[in-house]
Amino acid sequence: MSQALLYSFRRCPYAMRARLALRYSGVAVQIVEVSLKAKPAEMLALSPKGTVPVLSVGGRVIEESLEIMQWALAQHDPEDWLLQGDPRVLALIAENDGAFKYHLNRYKYAERYPEQPMEHYRAEGEVFLQKLESLLAGREFLLADHLSLADVALAPFVRQFAHVDREWFASTPYQRLQAWLQGFLESPLFIAVMAKS
Repeated sequence: MSQALLYSFRRCPYAMRARLALRYSGVAVQIVEVSLKAKPAEMLALSPKGTVPVLSVGGRVIEESLEIMQWALAQHDPEDWLLQGDPRVLALIAENDGAFKYHLNRYKYAERYPEQPMEHYRAEGEVFLQKLESLLAGREFLLADHLSLADVALAPFVRQFAHVDREWFASTPYQRLQAWLQGFLESPLFIAVMAKS
Protein backbone atom coordinates (compact mmCIF):
# COMPACT_ATOMS: atom_id res chain seq x y z
CA MET A 1 0.00 0.00 0.00
CA SER A 2 1.33 3.45 -0.88
CA GLN A 3 2.05 5.78 2.02
CA ALA A 4 -0.96 7.58 3.38
CA LEU A 5 -1.14 11.37 3.02
CA LEU A 6 -3.12 13.44 5.51
CA TYR A 7 -4.05 17.06 4.93
CA SER A 8 -4.38 18.54 8.38
CA PHE A 9 -4.57 21.77 10.37
CA ARG A 10 -2.82 21.47 13.72
CA ARG A 11 -5.47 23.14 15.91
CA CYS A 12 -8.58 21.80 14.17
CA PRO A 13 -10.27 19.30 16.53
CA TYR A 14 -11.41 17.13 13.61
CA ALA A 15 -7.87 16.94 12.21
CA MET A 16 -6.53 16.37 15.73
CA ARG A 17 -8.60 13.28 16.27
CA ALA A 18 -7.69 11.88 12.86
CA ARG A 19 -3.97 12.32 13.66
CA LEU A 20 -4.46 10.67 17.06
CA ALA A 21 -6.04 7.53 15.57
CA LEU A 22 -3.50 7.27 12.75
CA ARG A 23 -0.59 7.54 15.18
CA TYR A 24 -2.11 5.08 17.65
CA SER A 25 -2.73 2.52 14.92
CA GLY A 26 0.83 2.85 13.63
CA VAL A 27 -0.16 3.84 10.09
CA ALA A 28 2.77 5.46 8.27
CA VAL A 29 1.39 8.81 7.18
CA GLN A 30 2.82 11.96 5.69
CA ILE A 31 1.11 14.98 7.23
CA VAL A 32 0.64 18.12 5.14
CA GLU A 33 -0.11 21.14 7.32
CA VAL A 34 -2.67 23.25 5.49
CA SER A 35 -3.02 27.01 5.65
CA LEU A 36 -6.77 27.56 5.76
CA LYS A 37 -6.27 30.84 3.89
CA ALA A 38 -4.35 29.17 1.06
CA LYS A 39 -5.53 25.59 0.69
CA PRO A 40 -3.31 23.51 -1.59
CA ALA A 41 -4.68 22.73 -5.05
CA GLU A 42 -3.78 19.04 -4.57
CA MET A 43 -6.06 18.84 -1.54
CA LEU A 44 -8.92 20.63 -3.30
CA ALA A 45 -8.55 18.27 -6.25
CA LEU A 46 -9.04 15.31 -3.88
CA SER A 47 -11.73 16.96 -1.77
CA PRO A 48 -13.50 19.98 -3.29
CA LYS A 49 -15.30 20.81 -0.02
CA GLY A 50 -11.95 22.15 1.19
CA THR A 51 -12.10 21.17 4.86
CA VAL A 52 -9.54 19.18 6.85
CA PRO A 53 -8.80 16.42 7.53
CA VAL A 54 -8.50 14.66 4.20
CA LEU A 55 -6.77 11.28 3.99
CA SER A 56 -5.49 9.94 0.68
CA VAL A 57 -4.44 6.30 0.84
CA GLY A 58 -4.14 3.60 -1.80
CA GLY A 59 -6.22 5.54 -4.33
CA ARG A 60 -8.97 6.18 -1.79
CA VAL A 61 -9.95 9.57 -0.36
CA ILE A 62 -11.51 9.77 3.11
CA GLU A 63 -12.89 13.20 3.99
CA GLU A 64 -14.53 12.74 7.41
CA SER A 65 -12.51 12.58 10.62
CA LEU A 66 -14.54 9.79 12.19
CA GLU A 67 -14.25 7.71 9.02
CA ILE A 68 -10.47 8.28 9.03
CA MET A 69 -10.35 7.10 12.66
CA GLN A 70 -12.37 4.00 11.86
CA TRP A 71 -10.18 3.24 8.83
CA ALA A 72 -7.04 3.56 11.00
CA LEU A 73 -8.45 1.25 13.67
CA ALA A 74 -9.40 -1.29 11.01
CA GLN A 75 -5.66 -1.45 10.20
CA HIS A 76 -4.58 -1.94 13.83
CA ASP A 77 -6.39 -1.47 17.16
CA PRO A 78 -4.03 -2.97 19.76
CA GLU A 79 -5.85 -1.66 22.85
CA ASP A 80 -9.43 -2.20 21.62
CA TRP A 81 -10.43 1.43 21.16
CA LEU A 82 -13.53 0.15 19.36
CA LEU A 83 -14.63 -1.73 22.52
CA GLN A 84 -15.53 -4.70 20.29
CA GLY A 85 -18.13 -2.67 18.45
CA ASP A 86 -20.00 -1.38 21.53
CA PRO A 87 -22.78 0.84 20.07
CA ARG A 88 -22.33 3.38 22.90
CA VAL A 89 -19.07 4.52 21.28
CA LEU A 90 -20.64 5.85 18.08
CA ALA A 91 -23.74 7.10 19.93
CA LEU A 92 -21.61 9.29 22.22
CA ILE A 93 -19.56 10.58 19.29
CA ALA A 94 -22.77 11.44 17.40
CA GLU A 95 -23.99 13.45 20.39
CA ASN A 96 -20.65 15.28 20.54
CA ASP A 97 -20.54 15.99 16.81
CA GLY A 98 -24.18 17.11 16.74
CA ALA A 99 -25.70 19.03 19.63
CA PHE A 100 -22.49 19.66 21.61
CA LYS A 101 -20.55 20.98 18.60
CA TYR A 102 -23.52 23.21 17.72
CA HIS A 103 -23.47 24.82 21.18
CA LEU A 104 -19.66 24.91 21.28
CA ASN A 105 -19.54 26.97 18.08
CA ARG A 106 -22.01 29.48 19.49
CA TYR A 107 -20.21 29.67 22.83
CA LYS A 108 -16.78 30.09 21.24
CA TYR A 109 -17.95 32.63 18.65
CA ALA A 110 -20.76 34.24 20.66
CA GLU A 111 -20.22 37.59 18.92
CA ARG A 112 -21.42 35.97 15.68
CA TYR A 113 -24.61 34.78 17.38
CA PRO A 114 -25.97 37.86 19.20
CA GLU A 115 -29.45 36.29 19.58
CA GLN A 116 -28.36 34.99 23.01
CA PRO A 117 -25.65 35.91 25.53
CA MET A 118 -22.50 33.77 25.66
CA GLU A 119 -23.60 32.29 29.00
CA HIS A 120 -26.71 30.87 27.36
CA TYR A 121 -24.64 28.94 24.80
CA ARG A 122 -22.27 27.79 27.54
CA ALA A 123 -25.16 26.48 29.63
CA GLU A 124 -26.51 24.58 26.62
CA GLY A 125 -23.11 22.96 26.10
CA GLU A 126 -22.83 22.19 29.81
CA VAL A 127 -25.62 19.64 29.52
CA PHE A 128 -23.16 17.41 27.64
CA LEU A 129 -20.35 18.13 30.11
CA GLN A 130 -22.64 16.97 32.91
CA LYS A 131 -23.29 13.75 31.03
CA LEU A 132 -19.56 13.16 30.58
CA GLU A 133 -18.94 13.88 34.26
CA SER A 134 -21.47 11.23 35.22
CA LEU A 135 -19.93 8.71 32.78
CA LEU A 136 -16.59 9.19 34.56
CA ALA A 137 -18.02 8.17 37.93
CA GLY A 138 -15.99 5.21 39.13
CA ARG A 139 -13.58 5.05 36.18
CA GLU A 140 -10.93 7.14 34.43
CA PHE A 141 -12.37 6.93 30.91
CA LEU A 142 -15.79 7.50 29.38
CA LEU A 143 -16.95 4.00 28.45
CA ALA A 144 -14.32 1.54 29.68
CA ASP A 145 -11.39 1.17 32.05
CA HIS A 146 -9.06 2.23 29.23
CA LEU A 147 -8.95 4.80 26.44
CA SER A 148 -11.48 4.23 23.67
CA LEU A 149 -12.46 5.82 20.37
CA ALA A 150 -15.07 7.85 22.28
CA ASP A 151 -12.47 9.50 24.55
CA VAL A 152 -10.18 10.35 21.66
CA ALA A 153 -12.98 11.61 19.39
CA LEU A 154 -14.47 13.86 22.11
CA ALA A 155 -11.40 15.20 23.90
CA PRO A 156 -10.35 17.79 21.25
CA PHE A 157 -13.85 19.34 21.44
CA VAL A 158 -14.03 19.32 25.25
CA ARG A 159 -10.57 20.94 25.19
CA GLN A 160 -11.90 23.66 22.90
CA PHE A 161 -14.91 24.25 25.17
CA ALA A 162 -12.68 24.40 28.27
CA HIS A 163 -10.29 26.85 26.62
CA VAL A 164 -12.95 29.46 25.78
CA ASP A 165 -12.84 30.50 29.44
CA ARG A 166 -10.27 28.43 31.35
CA GLU A 167 -10.99 30.09 34.69
CA TRP A 168 -14.67 29.26 34.40
CA PHE A 169 -13.94 25.63 33.46
CA ALA A 170 -11.51 25.26 36.37
CA SER A 171 -14.18 26.60 38.75
CA THR A 172 -16.88 24.13 37.64
CA PRO A 173 -17.86 21.09 39.72
CA TYR A 174 -16.80 18.78 36.85
CA GLN A 175 -13.71 17.53 38.65
CA ARG A 176 -13.64 14.10 37.03
CA LEU A 177 -13.99 15.68 33.59
CA GLN A 178 -11.20 18.15 34.38
CA ALA A 179 -8.92 15.28 35.43
CA TRP A 180 -9.88 13.26 32.33
CA LEU A 181 -9.08 16.22 30.05
CA GLN A 182 -5.80 16.97 31.83
CA GLY A 183 -4.76 13.33 31.54
CA PHE A 184 -5.51 13.43 27.83
CA LEU A 185 -3.59 16.68 27.28
CA GLU A 186 -0.57 15.26 29.12
CA SER A 187 -0.64 11.90 27.32
CA PRO A 188 2.36 11.03 25.12
CA LEU A 189 -0.06 10.40 22.23
CA PHE A 190 -1.58 13.90 22.35
CA ILE A 191 1.79 15.59 22.87
CA ALA A 192 3.19 13.69 19.85
CA VAL A 193 0.40 14.69 17.44
CA MET A 194 0.51 18.33 18.56
CA ALA A 195 4.28 18.72 18.12
CA LYS A 196 5.13 21.32 15.52
CA SER A 197 7.01 19.69 12.65
